[in-house]
Amino acid sequence: MRYFATLLVCLIGLPVWADLYGADVVIIGEAHDNPAHHNTQADIVAQIKPSALVFEMLTEAQAARHVAGGDLQTLSDAFDWETSGWPDFEMYYPIFAAAPQARVFGAGVPRPAARRAMTDGVAAAFGIGAGAYGLTTALDPEMQAVREALQMTAHCDALPADMLPAMVDIQRLRDAQLAKMAVRAFELTGGPVVVITGNGHARTDWGVPVYLAQAPIALSVLSIGQGEDGVPPAGTFDLIKDAPGVTRADPCAAFQTAD
Repeated sequence: MRYFATLLVCLIGLPVWADLYGADVVIIGEAHDNPAHHNTQADIVAQIKPSALVFEMLTEAQAARHVAGGDLQTLSDAFDWETSGWPDFEMYYPIFAAAPQARVFGAGVPRPAARRAMTDGVAAAFGIGAGAYGLTTALDPEMQAVREALQMTAHCDALPADMLPAMVDIQRLRDAQLAKMAVRAFELTGGPVVVITGNGHARTDWGVPVYLAQAPIALSVLSIGQGEDGVPPAGTFDLIKDAPGVTRADPCAAFQTAD
């Protein structure tokens, strides 16, 4: 698998970014609640005109209900988006509208599979093909420790320590599922494929690109991360775009108790 280096973009300049969209799979990260990130995703999708769109936000069952060319309300209803827990569909709809011809694939991990990852392990939860995506091999101990620490921070230091390995497994499961569906989308449509996901899954150091590198077929991959207010997202990416940030409530407030 070949990757497109950020350095190349710095050397040749932003106006020719479109020349880099010859990749088989383009992964576009986001902060889920940032409308500007979704607008950028829609703009890139409109340029690429992909044959397939893969969404972290949809399960396979939801994606099967996609209505080609459907308007905002039609798609929201078809996906039962209101009960999904994801931010407002108005932010995501422009991505669908930018490629009405694209086949839509869902890469979201259903809750039963996530629960199985916690009880039986990530390979069992993934099922057939787990070995091909590296899920039968344990992470390097140093990497495992780094990722467990990140999970603890992400959950406001409120998780029991014995839950951290399972949380890392679920993250690996989500990365591998996104990779598997990107491969399936490419095989069924011939590409290019665009993957819409969070920045954490798009990072090249341990996200979806790592799992695509172990996929049964060789694919060229371009991963784009999106930062806010000049602060890049954590991890490494082939390209990084920036956008204004959004005002957010303290995510740890729910874990705080009164004195």
